[in-house]
Amino acid sequence: MRRGIVATAAVAALALAATACGGSSDSSDGPVTITWWDTSNATNEAPTYEALVKDFEKDNPDIKVKYVNVPFDQAQNKFDTAAGASGAPDVLRAEVGWTPAFAQKGYLAPLDDTAALEEKDAFQPNLIKQAEFEGKTYGVPFVTDTLALVYNKSLFEKAGITEAPKTWKDLESAAATIKSKTGVDGYWGSTAGYYAQPFLFGEGTDLVDAEGEKITITSPEAKKGLTTWQGLFDGPGLHKADTTADAYAHIQDAFVNGKVAAIIQGPWEITNFYKGSAFKDKTNLGIATVPAGSAGTAGAPTGGHNLSIYAGSDEAHQEASAKFVKFMTSAKSQEQIALKNSTLPTRDDAYTDKVKTDPGIAGFQTVLPAAQPRPELPEYSSLWAPMDQELPKIASGAEPLDKGLATVETAFADLLPAYAK
Repeated sequence: MRRGIVATAAVAALALAATACGGSSDSSDGPVTITWWDTSNATNEAPTYEALVKDFEKDNPDIKVKYVNVPFDQAQNKFDTAAGASGAPDVLRAEVGWTPAFAQKGYLAPLDDTAALEEKDAFQPNLIKQAEFEGKTYGVPFVTDTLALVYNKSLFEKAGITEAPKTWKDLESAAATIKSKTGVDGYWGSTAGYYAQPFLFGEGTDLVDAEGEKITITSPEAKKGLTTWQGLFDGPGLHKADTTADAYAHIQDAFVNGKVAAIIQGPWEITNFYKGSAFKDKTNLGIATVPAGSAGTAGAPTGGHNLSIYAGSDEAHQEASAKFVKFMTSAKSQEQIALKNSTLPTRDDAYTDKVKTDPGIAGFQTVLPAAQPRPELPEYSSLWAPMDQELPKIASGAEPLDKGLATVETAFADLLPAYAK
């Protein structure tokens, strides 16, 4: 069980000349102290994780956990800097897109045949796939998410619509009907790159073809999907594109207060949905798979976080970290996290009856099978930045689709110089 992780530690010690934050201060006869960088929301989610840390320490008196909450938008760069020098944490809550990037740099320990992955078969296979790089597993799925069509059931019912739209054309039609029957806009789309991906998947394509090493953002399929996306900002019941810095908050606020009937959103907003006037009755929240494109497929990107272990930690710290990761990703811990934070477990046995009493979690569980894992490409998450620059211009009509996508393609080529256009 320890051989793989110990071997990695030896190699990392030579390559990185670094030790984990808690390692240097441990006494030879005292408990091992490991450091965990948690990147969750400090107000809404972190207290649940801190409580679990205390539970772990009670069950494992020979291990202490130094809990550090690091702002999500700073964590990737901070870990990158720390791991490349010294002082990186033993355990990191890493966004799934970071895992292959850090693994490629040699910063993460492979977890196959360690305590951390003893229950590997309990996790959803597509989530394990997102933790892999070049045949090895560098993270344990901790929290998962995807995008869904979330909608206001009462507004749909007032408009005489009895089921969620199955295609983008259905959504366009439903939006017009809702507007005419209720006076409320039926749909408000996002201009962010991440939220445009279902339109690409609906045409059977992606930002790039990682296996074929080809940039596909200007392919006929991608243009078709994004033409559909662009069209959903203009028409009866379709809210115009919001290109302001506060667009995300504007869309969210409108939805939770019944000012728009449907949006595309993820489960990280479940608790905030219920704070709005439209969802005081939680059962009014409808959740459905994102609509399908002309290819007949419907899917959204798989997101979430893995727990990973720093390759520069010594043997004792890596073994303690593996025990900690196993505890935090156990069915019992996952159930507790879901109940407290309304986040989605990464293993089916954590979707207990108690967990599924939350209609938001139960609803999102039904759309997870359609979620598509990200390709094993360290640069993949960096591709959204050029999308975020150009899509608002396209959505607002300030820039033609072809011109905007050509700019995106050039940016992709800079990030992936070996890829063909």
